[in-house]
Amino acid sequence: MSDRLDPVALDRQQGNVFLGRDIMAERDFSEETAAAIDDEVRNLVEQAYRRAKYLLVNRRSVLDELAKMLISKETVDAEEFRTYP
Repeated sequence: MSDRLDPVALDRQQGNVFLGRDIMAERDFSEETAAAIDDEVRNLVEQAYRRAKYLLVNRRSVLDELAKMLISKETVDAEEFRTYP
């Protein structure tokens, strides 16, 4: 799902089940659509990477506190983390 490709299911035709079937499967869409899918996936992954990096850099103090908690306690649930001094 994306704004560019709309909420559609694009899949490969399924033939007989055998080892390596994905290599031999035929697509139900054109090369242009396959390229658009690849491009959209790349964009979504890049957006997610930028957001994750932004959050980690801008919330470094929170990350450091969580690391300290995990070193001392090994596991931390959400409630413990929220109430940690």
